[in-house]
Amino acid sequence: MENFSEKIPQHRHCTVCGKAFIGEGYFCSDGCKNSAGKEARGKLGKYMIVWVVIIVATIALLLVTGI
Repeated sequence: MENFSEKIPQHRHCTVCGKAFIGEGYFCSDGCKNSAGKEARGKLGKYMIVWVVIIVATIALLLVTGI
C-alpha cells in the first residue's frame, strides 16, 4: 500500500468555498477573502443592533421601575 502523503501535496482548504489550494492563509482567492469580510461585517452589524436593543430595553426598564 502506497503512502497517501506521497500522492497528495500538502495543501489547505478555503474556509469559504472549501477548494483545496497550496499557499498561505485561509482563502483560495481574493474573491473568497472579500466575501468572508462582507459576511463578517454583516454579522457584526447584527450583533451591534442586538446590543443596542438590550441597552435601550434595560434603560427603559430602569426608568419605568424608578430604580
